[in-house]
Amino acid sequence: MSFRLMLASLCISLPVVFFGGAANAGLLDSKFEKEVQAESIAVKLVRDTQKSGYQLITTAELKAKMDAGQKMLVIDAMPYKGSYVKGHVPGAVSFEFPIKDMLQWDSQKTANKTQSDYLQLLGNDKETMIVVYCGFVKCGRSHNGADWAVKLGYKNVYRYPGGIFAWKGADFDIEK
Repeated sequence: MSFRLMLASLCISLPVVFFGGAANAGLLDSKFEKEVQAESIAVKLVRDTQKSGYQLITTAELKAKMDAGQKMLVIDAMPYKGSYVKGHVPGAVSFEFPIKDMLQWDSQKTANKTQSDYLQLLGNDKETMIVVYCGFVKCGRSHNGADWAVKLGYKNVYRYPGGIFAWKGADFDIEK
């Protein structure tokens, strides 16, 4: 391969890899490249968790707590019409959050619901177990929902990062 051809190839492929489009462009073909992407997602998850002060819960842990009848509020943070009505974790209620970090409350990004609406949903007991999920680990909706619950003073807040994809992947029943 000539130097010019190699340079042109790098100029085309490096921005895609470094700016997040590699998976969608089909460029993450090796297990090594996929591991780099998985690492990036995992580190973001840990950093979000540490920054916000909520806890994480796995699919198996959530299902065990539900089967044991533990009292909790489960919140589906995805769009109501696009996702929630198609299927959600049993007993979950809908409250939409945006994918990107929501540093200040923005009702336009929460389906026109206010911070007061979220407080009303969360209830008065600041010790209630609250579990927030969205579609899958990379989705940031669950981070925003859990982050805002902590900001509003709730003490027992969990983010369920696997979300509905992990729930379905475990072959657990969904509600419609």
